[in-house]
Amino acid sequence: MKVAIFGIGLIGGSAAKDLRTANFCTEIIGVGRSEASNNKALELGLVDRIVSKEIAVQEADVIILTVPVNSLIQELIFVLDNIQSHQTVTDMGSTKGIIIDAIKEHPNRKRYVASHPMAGTENSGPSAAISNLFKNKICIICDKENSDADAIANVEALYNTLGMRIKYMDAHQHDMHAAYISHISHISSFVLAATVLEKEKDEAAILEMAGGGFESTVRLAKSSPEMWAPIFQQNKNYLLEVMDTYIEKMYHFRNLINKNKDEELLHFMQEANEIRKILK
Repeated sequence: MKVAIFGIGLIGGSAAKDLRTANFCTEIIGVGRSEASNNKALELGLVDRIVSKEIAVQEADVIILTVPVNSLIQELIFVLDNIQSHQTVTDMGSTKGIIIDAIKEHPNRKRYVASHPMAGTENSGPSAAISNLFKNKICIICDKENSDADAIANVEALYNTLGMRIKYMDAHQHDMHAAYISHISHISSFVLAATVLEKEKDEAAILEMAGGGFESTVRLAKSSPEMWAPIFQQNKNYLLEVMDTYIEKMYHFRNLINKNKDEELLHFMQEANEIRKILK
């Protein structure tokens, strides 16, 4: 079996590493956007060959799209326009509703399985690829009833090989949950980093005083803006709702401090501590 990966960065490269280790396929072919990234992917042994997307679709049994979400619909339509009935295509994008809505009437829609492996780091590019990135993480497969059974089985086998736990969800339900669990965390990190950089012009002072709490909270601000800006735009309806709630909570927290409401402040934080029951 041949696997083609469109986009050989952190996500695509990490998937390639583990699929190769597990002997999931006989060959991994890559489709990259830049010569430098392509050469690095070959140098690191992430893929066996770099080919055009036309050749990739001709040769591959399973096609994985890990390109930024603003390019994903275009690439998915290209693949569906040229795919055969025995081939399967999936994507690893962070938004699902807008993508599924764009191709829902395509005659080859059933060969596509919408998926989102909930894994990643703040790093990007082929050099960021690491083994076991996906292990024991959750993968969401959306609207499985609209995909062929064998296509679903192929994608399930892929994610099982990566060591992921699979959940099934409606696409728009997924986007709402992703806004709360993933996207708002990145926005909070970007905003905190911008706030600190605006206040502290002396970079040395920031580095000297930064402790574990600051580093862990602001880590996501090192994520690729080119990747995350399109995600925020595509999921803006749910994300704006989350941001409004977040801002409301922030103002409430500010007022408790400003008005010296110590007991209420303590109670607010104690309620927030309930997250420990979920994140153990």
